[in-house]
Amino acid sequence: MLRARATFEDLADDVEFDAGDLELEERHALRRVAGLSTELADVTEVEYRQLRLERVILVGVWTEGTATDAENSLTELAALAETAGSQVLDGLIQRRSRPDSSTYVGRGKVDELRAVVRSTGADTVICDGELSPSQLRTLESQVNVKVIDRTALILDIFAQHAKSKEGKAQVELAQLQYFLPRLRGWGEALSRQAGGSASGNGGVGLRGPGETKLETDRRRIRHRIARLKREIAAMATIRDTKRSTRRRNRVPSVAIAGYTNAGKSSLLNRLTGAGVLVEDALFATLDTTTRRARAADGRIYTLSDTVGFVRHLPHQLVEAFRSTLEEVAEADLVLHVVDGAHPDPEEQVRAVREVLAEVGADAVPELLVVNKVDAADEETQLRLKRLWPDAVFASARTGAGIDDVRAAVEDRLPWPAIELTAVVPYDRGDLVARVHAIGEVLETAHLAEGTRIRARVTEALAAELAPFAMSA
Repeated sequence: MLRARATFEDLADDVEFDAGDLELEERHALRRVAGLSTELADVTEVEYRQLRLERVILVGVWTEGTATDAENSLTELAALAETAGSQVLDGLIQRRSRPDSSTYVGRGKVDELRAVVRSTGADTVICDGELSPSQLRTLESQVNVKVIDRTALILDIFAQHAKSKEGKAQVELAQLQYFLPRLRGWGEALSRQAGGSASGNGGVGLRGPGETKLETDRRRIRHRIARLKREIAAMATIRDTKRSTRRRNRVPSVAIAGYTNAGKSSLLNRLTGAGVLVEDALFATLDTTTRRARAADGRIYTLSDTVGFVRHLPHQLVEAFRSTLEEVAEADLVLHVVDGAHPDPEEQVRAVREVLAEVGADAVPELLVVNKVDAADEETQLRLKRLWPDAVFASARTGAGIDDVRAAVEDRLPWPAIELTAVVPYDRGDLVARVHAIGEVLETAHLAEGTRIRARVTEALAAELAPFAMSA
């Protein structure tokens, strides 16, 4: 037994595990093996669960911008579909002044889409936009397969990746708000409700049940939405309490924000060793992670990784995640991470700043960090340096430029406002430690009566140091 234990400990010393690696392994454990049928009947095969890998066709409507913009948007939709576990077979783009009010795309494109669905054997069509309930029903009746839109796809990814109690509640709230106006009943069969008395036109046995199944579902969903809002509000109160503690202690906070898959979690791991999940996928991490960091001068500050953004982020998600996104609005600095290897990083920055303005975080000082420079060509880097001269260029994967990022963050942290000199007795070493942790130490000397320290500190700490302060 002792020998086996020693062997295990030796193996543990050789392999480094963190929470992110374990979560990534768990997430990939349920991925379907390519080549297997979607409905497995033989339990002797590799998987016996009825997992379904949907085969999808993408459809986009190009209303503005260039053809490259439209192609980039459809490429991003393909990445979203693959993140959700689908297999993308083909993609169609139509040039229109505005989407068709009935079927999203024009009649000719609907015929072409139906032909592509039949020839490829696709079982789902994903539209690059948010469809109205009538558009959804009409297009499904035309192509004879399931149709979903970009919003439903993003909500599905969020539902797969949410881990914390708050994250799951926020995603469920967004899903219910989205699906409430899109509920479907059983048509006429459950909607006939004859009214009146027995002597009236209704007659005995012809009165309806009083409430259809569809109406019952809607009522239950509204009750669930109200309950989720109360739960999220209670969780937001806990989050506010934690933030107020940091504000009371004047601990500076830095929020890492940016487009999805720009490398925010990788950057957090580099700066703090947080060990959060890292995956080359859209919306890989949703739950906010906060870690403590120490500046070169000894000051303590926090770094928070927030949910990633995407163009046309569903407003249901913005509302549901508002309490989480307010973490950015309450920060002292926004570390805006941009994917330097992306075909259109300017559009990423625009989309992120649009959402930040929606939650009131546009007034927070911003530090732009262009990540993944190891994958970006020199021409792109030169263009981005001309476009954003104050940005810091780095690679969270290789570690290049991370010291520059850390120095830029520390340089932009707010400084304590009050400067004083105090002789602190040696038995109050806790005060000296707090000055080093949350203040800026300018000068120290050790005297017979105690430690003389000149520093910039917060108002609360200045009040505690007041009995030991020296007159100017």
